[in-house]
Amino acid sequence: MLDRIRIVLIGTSHPGNIGAAARAMRNMGLEDLALVTPRCDPRDQEAYSRASGANTLVDAARQFDALETAVADCTLVVGASARSRHLPWPMVSPRALAEGLPQALASDGARVALVFGREDTGLTNAELQRCHQHVHIPTNPDFSSLNLAAAVQVLAYECRQAFLAMDETATPAVNTTTGEMDQPFGVEWDNPPATHADLERFFVHLESTLTAIDFHDPDNPRQLMARLRRLFLRAHLDSMEMNILRGILGTIDKRLRERP
Repeated sequence: MLDRIRIVLIGTSHPGNIGAAARAMRNMGLEDLALVTPRCDPRDQEAYSRASGANTLVDAARQFDALETAVADCTLVVGASARSRHLPWPMVSPRALAEGLPQALASDGARVALVFGREDTGLTNAELQRCHQHVHIPTNPDFSSLNLAAAVQVLAYECRQAFLAMDETATPAVNTTTGEMDQPFGVEWDNPPATHADLERFFVHLESTLTAIDFHDPDNPRQLMARLRRLFLRAHLDSMEMNILRGILGTIDKRLRERP
């Protein structure tokens, strides 16, 4: 499970924070580190110094130009948010996030990305709107500022606790009524979850179609696409559901082209 959890750092300005985040990950058994447009040299000596032996994670960290490419293959994207937003979004605690990981990663192709923003400004609204849900670490409201690496450590710790708890539930229990083995993490789904790249292609297609039928005005958006993002991300679409929705949009596009 831990091998399929990716830590994504966006716009990190201090190499020491990259090294300290790598150390926090290595402590808890996480190995997949992605950096989006870092504002420093990720392999500065300070990064290695703060990594305290987790140098391999610093060396192996992949760099990306945009959040979308960093999480393109992920099926659940969670953004760390320290403050409430104008448009409410599904919010979970670190413990609730971790407890849901076994089910989120039940499919063979599933991957989870935990996204952290800049030290000074965090994640932008646009970046948060590309996340299925947000996670908030309930710090002391009188002193809520949390170091980037410390935030990574908190979530990485909760991920490890969920991983260790799987040992206790890995063996399915026998249903005394039916005599069959119960699924340990809920219903076994019939199709793999849609990836983030699939979702982004869908949102581009959706906006194009809604504009074509005059339902959406790009010059006066009124948060329509943001609210539709929230709706569909909250649904956790699988690949078949995604194909159905794309098929519906494709049929609408075809009918529009056939109109006199």
